[in-house]
Amino acid sequence: MKYKIFTSKPKCVWKSNNILGEGTVWVKELNSVFFVDIKKKKIFSFNIYNKKKKIINLNKQIGFLAHISKSIFILGLEDELRVVNLKSGKIINSIPIEKNIPNNRINDGKIDTIGRLWFGTMDNKERSIKTGSLYCLDENLNLHKVDSNYIVPNGPAFIDAKNFYHTDSRKKTIYKIRVNKSFKITKKKIFLKFNSNDGSPDGMTIDSNKNLWVCHFHGACISVFNKFGKKIHQIGFDAKNITNCTFAGKNNDKLFISSATKSMTKSELKKYRYSGAFFSVKTNMKGFTAKSLFLTNDKKRSLLR
Repeated sequence: MKYKIFTSKPKCVWKSNNILGEGTVWVKELNSVFFVDIKKKKIFSFNIYNKKKKIINLNKQIGFLAHISKSIFILGLEDELRVVNLKSGKIINSIPIEKNIPNNRINDGKIDTIGRLWFGTMDNKERSIKTGSLYCLDENLNLHKVDSNYIVPNGPAFIDAKNFYHTDSRKKTIYKIRVNKSFKITKKKIFLKFNSNDGSPDGMTIDSNKNLWVCHFHGACISVFNKFGKKIHQIGFDAKNITNCTFAGKNNDKLFISSATKSMTKSELKKYRYSGAFFSVKTNMKGFTAKSLFLTNDKKRSLLR
């Protein structure tokens, strides 16, 4: 079935001036899109209906946040997964990550199609060393190391419960990965490799037709690729570093996008005047319904009591 993707011109909905905006997530229950600034240690929330904005300050760098229930979220902080009530500020639980690699930090993370949390780690000094790994947190809050040898892991974006895309931005490579029920990789191949003019692949999402929407860091755009890796659409931005995106809204047909000013020169900041801002784009496509973290009843009761 042939179709054509239509998108509006990007609209700046928040001049958030992010150094490293990331971690976009739609929480239908709260009518809000959330995103983070890793380097400023901040969470931003934007109610897409009443346009109310809120900023939450943290004591550590944050790569992402994911929803659990009501105002309870799990935060991907430097060296821990922290369960917290964002409304009250109460810390509910903490899971340490890579205590044996003190120079690493958590980067991007997302919930998959059945409610599991996937995230990557990387060298916080951003050296070209392969100390990064890919992890999955299951319904019992057990942590599984799934893959390793990443420099800057990004994504992930999920096709179904066993298949997903994951990126190493420094390698300019998007992988297509298949795992089994034991979190073991049964197939991993290069899906796309960007050239020097493309910038680097960063955050990603998938629409209901299984097209992959990829943010270009240093590329000032989002590209859409079909399942065969063919580019079928592109959205240009007045921001050089496009970092992450998520579908949102009543019909999941509106895209929200974060960006960054990191590593930009004065002339680039002048040319790309909305760098670091938060954007929205109307589309004729729909994303999958965003999932909250799925937990067993016992784990949920222990966290939410």
